Amino acid sequence: MSSTETLCIKIPLGQEAHAIARQFAVEQTTPQKGKQTYLNTLAVYAVCSYLKWLQIDTALEKGDSWHPLKRALFDVADLVLPNIGKLECRPVQPGETAISLPPEVMENRIGYVAVQFSECLNEVKLLGFVRTVTISSASEQIPIASLKPLNFLFDYIPDTVAHPTLNTSQIRVNLNQWFENLFESSWMPLEQIFGSRNEKKFALRTVSSFSKASVARTKIIDLGLQVGSQSVALLVAIAPYSEHKVEILVQLHPVYEKGFLPSNLRLNLLLESGEIIQNVVSRSNDNYIQLKRFRGYSGEGFNIQVSDGNFTIKETFVI
Repeated sequence: MSSTETLCIKIPLGQEAHAIARQFAVEQTTPQKGKQTYLNTLAVYAVCSYLKWLQIDTALEKGDSWHPLKRALFDVADLVLPNIGKLECRPVQPGETAISLPPEVMENRIGYVAVQFSECLNEVKLLGFVRTVTISSASEQIPIASLKPLNFLFDYIPDTVAHPTLNTSQIRVNLNQWFENLFESSWMPLEQIFGSRNEKKFALRTVSSFSKASVARTKIIDLGLQVGSQSVALLVAIAPYSEHKVEILVQLHPVYEKGFLPSNLRLNLLLESGEIIQNVVSRSNDNYIQLKRFRGYSGEGFNIQVSDGNFTIKETFVI
């Protein structure tokens, strides 16, 4: 199975992304250069959004692609990762089977990410990654089929930069707003994380059996180099239980090509006071783990914690 089949991360492109791309495109001297700049800008913006979801630092405005003169002179789509280097985000249009590398991006890059566009430019798919050192100096194209899954990128990000010991989300997720189709940007539909893989079908089945009135979202969590740079998906589903009470289902799933969760991964439910009231630990052959369903009243808060003993990631919720 090729990397394009094993990785199905889709990133939505909203009004802000298109507004920036239009601004950069109208500065160009020809329609062809304007289109090139438009796609380059969206590609960089999408990869930047993805890395932010994984809480990896980026410096969007420091790249050549955000510099007026350099983007006018060159075909660049670089994203700066502080203290690491530049990551080139190359656009792939529908039907293309390779990413093209202009001469100006053949050097001073830690690697390349292929960013495939949909026909209407409302979302992109991140197809995979390749390191610069694996590319011959004479190469101008990289076949998409030869790309590695995107999590290979994390092997080259220093642990102290990308994976702090304590990684806590600063956003308090309001679950009641989910019933109104209002979602935080890092919480995505199940299809955007799981694609057409079996994990998606299983996740959809468990949520639909939970309640036909349920609303479900999932978020990517990067586990760090301690467990092989694997990422997992935290799935939260909510359903009305009574007039002022909500029932909640929380699961942890593997993503990318991984079929099983890392062993000894702990999923905890905590009160706002920090008291752990429920937990479950993964085994080596678990393809998902979940907390027992629980209920809460409107206005109550709780925390979900993912930990392996060396790091802790906490997500904060209010009902």
